[in-house]
Amino acid sequence: MLKIYCDGACSGNPGPGAWGYVVFENGVQIAHAYGIETDTTNNRMELVATIKALEGFNDCNIIVDSRYVKDGITNWIIKWKKNGWKTASGKVKNVDLWEQLDELCASRNIKWDWEKGHANNTHDCVDILVRSAVLK
Repeated sequence: MLKIYCDGACSGNPGPGAWGYVVFENGVQIAHAYGIETDTTNNRMELVATIKALEGFNDCNIIVDSRYVKDGITNWIIKWKKNGWKTASGKVKNVDLWEQLDELCASRNIKWDWEKGHANNTHDCVDILVRSAVLK
């Protein structure tokens, strides 16, 4: 199964941001991609990174450093959809992206993992990609 490390970042929140992913097969990097946005939030970039990865790959292990993404897609989304995309405090933020991610997940075999960011681990490879893109 492919391992795909996804990350997003912003310079300011909101502010200019970037998303990126790095794909590994049997421990060897085989692909990467990134993009930038001029006015966004960190959470949006975390979601976009994951969406972009899943647009290109089917059966994979998605590794994120964002509890927002991991817990949102594996746990919270069930209740959000049941409640019409509302929480006790109001409307779920980034519904447009959560709906895209949910649709992509429906047709794929995905294993979800969280890995601490900025911890001298494999996830740092995508963090470096994204942070350099933000500076562009």
